[in-house]
Amino acid sequence: MSGSDWSVRTPLKLGAFVAGLATVFAASLGVGHLVGPVAPPQKAAHADMTRADMNGAAGGDAGHDGGNAGAGGHDGANGSAGGHDGANGGAGGHDGSGTHGETGQPPAGLQVTEAGYRLVPVTTTLRDGAEFRFRIDGPDGHPVTQYATAHGKELHLIAVRRDLSGFQHVHPLRGADGVWSVPLRVPAAGQYRIFADFRPAARSEGLTLGIDVDAPGDYRPVALPEAQRSVTIDGGYTVTIEGDLHAGAASVLGLRVARQGVPVTDLEPYLGAYGHLVALRQGDLAYLHVHPESDAQAGPLVRFTAEVPSAGTYRLYLDFQHGGTVHTAEFTAAAT
Repeated sequence: MSGSDWSVRTPLKLGAFVAGLATVFAASLGVGHLVGPVAPPQKAAHADMTRADMNGAAGGDAGHDGGNAGAGGHDGANGSAGGHDGANGGAGGHDGSGTHGETGQPPAGLQVTEAGYRLVPVTTTLRDGAEFRFRIDGPDGHPVTQYATAHGKELHLIAVRRDLSGFQHVHPLRGADGVWSVPLRVPAAGQYRIFADFRPAARSEGLTLGIDVDAPGDYRPVALPEAQRSVTIDGGYTVTIEGDLHAGAASVLGLRVARQGVPVTDLEPYLGAYGHLVALRQGDLAYLHVHPESDAQAGPLVRFTAEVPSAGTYRLYLDFQHGGTVHTAEFTAAAT
């Protein structure tokens, strides 16, 4: 090879090498957005994130009672599925739109504002049994008063302490001024994460916004229970989970319900489905809400397809109705 050949080809090789590095770097960024950041366990003060923050960072018995849409708590035993898109709901909220599961989107529930909508607490501290009041402000800065119905409700509210205890799934009442209210159980002090899962009438996709609200007092965190396949809850029900969570992939989970050792085959529709499953990631409390597969039967086995955003430890909460009462079974599960 002549000296002139070497002098020409060396820059070409260096250029190709640099371009290759750039491609690998860009791909790494894409994967990070796809799986979502995993935050370490957080202390009492939690900073709610906007989408810009996310992209720039590392990353009840308040009514298990029958009633009409809007009543506080696990109400509406015969709630219809009106307005619910996609029984196999993937990442995100009730409408199954999957907006939070797409590449480049942070997991649901980590932001206080998205697409111009903001979760605004009117009540700034929580007290056991007292009403929690809040509103959703729209892109125009005014409270939203028009919502689509998803699983029989305009808005689903999830409240849980940051150590993943004290879970409740309730349905607030909305005033004409756009302010929502619902009594919450707050048996212990600490920071509670409040998730609002809803779809404004002006949007084709749902949103899940989250914010921390303080319950004053002596905060004593509770250790997360170890992972187990079966739990026994009130009323003599035993719920067994089948299947495992796999990060970034559709995972089929089966939840088998028995009462005093007898398989339950007459589960009742609760808000239009035989069960509702919420998964929260330990640490940042990334949120996932899924519903049974479209061919679900009334027990004893109800199957869900869930896609968690990353490996890690999750707390699963299954709501199901039997004998006119809504029950909640909780599991700790690891996603690999």
